Amino acid sequence: MAVEVKVPVLAESVAEATLMKWHKNVGDSVKRGDSLIDIETDKVTLEVAAPNDGILSEILKQDGAEVKSDEVIARIETGKSATTPKHEPVQEKPDTKPEQQSLPDIEPAVDKNEPKLSPAVRNLLQEHNLNANDIKSANGADRITKEDVLKHLGLTEQKTPGKETKPVQASEPDPKPKPVPDTTPEKKTEQKTEAVSRPQPAPLPEISGDRPEERVPMTRLRKRAAERLLSAQHENALLTTFNEVNMQPVMDLRNRYKDEFEKSHGVKLGFMSFFTKAVVEALKKFPIINASVDSDDIIYHGYFDIGIAVSSPRGLVVPILRDADALSFAGIEAKIRELGEKARDSKLTIEDLTGGTFTITNGGVFGSLLSTPIINPPQSAILGMHKMQERPVAEKGNVVIRPMMYLALSYDHRIIDGRDAVQFLVAIKEQIEDPARLLLQV
Repeated sequence: MAVEVKVPVLAESVAEATLMKWHKNVGDSVKRGDSLIDIETDKVTLEVAAPNDGILSEILKQDGAEVKSDEVIARIETGKSATTPKHEPVQEKPDTKPEQQSLPDIEPAVDKNEPKLSPAVRNLLQEHNLNANDIKSANGADRITKEDVLKHLGLTEQKTPGKETKPVQASEPDPKPKPVPDTTPEKKTEQKTEAVSRPQPAPLPEISGDRPEERVPMTRLRKRAAERLLSAQHENALLTTFNEVNMQPVMDLRNRYKDEFEKSHGVKLGFMSFFTKAVVEALKKFPIINASVDSDDIIYHGYFDIGIAVSSPRGLVVPILRDADALSFAGIEAKIRELGEKARDSKLTIEDLTGGTFTITNGGVFGSLLSTPIINPPQSAILGMHKMQERPVAEKGNVVIRPMMYLALSYDHRIIDGRDAVQFLVAIKEQIEDPARLLLQV
């Protein structure tokens, strides 16, 4: 009996998806739950698993094909016929060796021993032409992590089989992702963004001449991000207002309690929780900043779903902190760390990225001193954080050195007046410079 393999049901906002690369070939034996192919949408990468045990008898859509929700992309032959697959489907496999065609019963043993792989790990293995069975898992489990692959590349990169070796380029991805585990409080968002902001560089192809070039198609996520950014500029009346904030009070408070905080909650106290709390309190005072435009209507949101913009191996993503007003400092820090790890490992779901009423982006982790962020439609505003830098400032008639940070608020001037935008930013500044306000909610 033939069982259909279908595209998972996509989100309402996602019309199409792209097939990445089949992990199985026609004639291969599969078990229920085995990964068959990864599907790239505008937002996330989905994994399509085998619905039943059997033989992959037919592939209807090839690598790179555009597919829609619930579309049939392959068929699996189950039952008695699966133990003796027809020769016709096996012949469709162009790279199958003759001895494998005559001995199909040997194949299940290979699949049985194959370790579990995430989409990110599979892509990394394909990029460097590695065999999953050659990678040793650090924890001894049957699942290989991205760190296991990177460690393997650093040790045996020059012996990578298949493609010609490129010692310099192949060794570069290893040192770059290593800073990911760094959870220094000042860089709470960096543990999600610093390493993943540098996607693994693809080795340059063999091109003759002194000025090599390579044409690479945009990923679906990159194309969608480009479309949304252009749409935001064309359809919104964008304006940006700036202010600066003295980070000394927050730094003093964090330094005073960071050790006790970590012991009590199991997470480190960073700056993003302070800014998230400050944003929520400011949004309560200025609900128009938390609103969105729908045709000729303004939709006021009575909840606070805050997006945290981060870079991932596939590009910019904005996972959402649901009901941020109900989260404690520890809850915010734990959720940000969780979403950051999922972004790094390409495990974010559509639910993680859907919605959001306001966004925070931190260009300071990359060294940005000042920028004008673009809003994330249909939201109407976005807060940009920047690098902390010691600068001379005047306090009570004296010049002192303080760790200062520029803040930028970009907003849709169609519904948000300059007065509300400026006062909203001032409200954030006041709470960061006097953290007691966050506890008293004043």
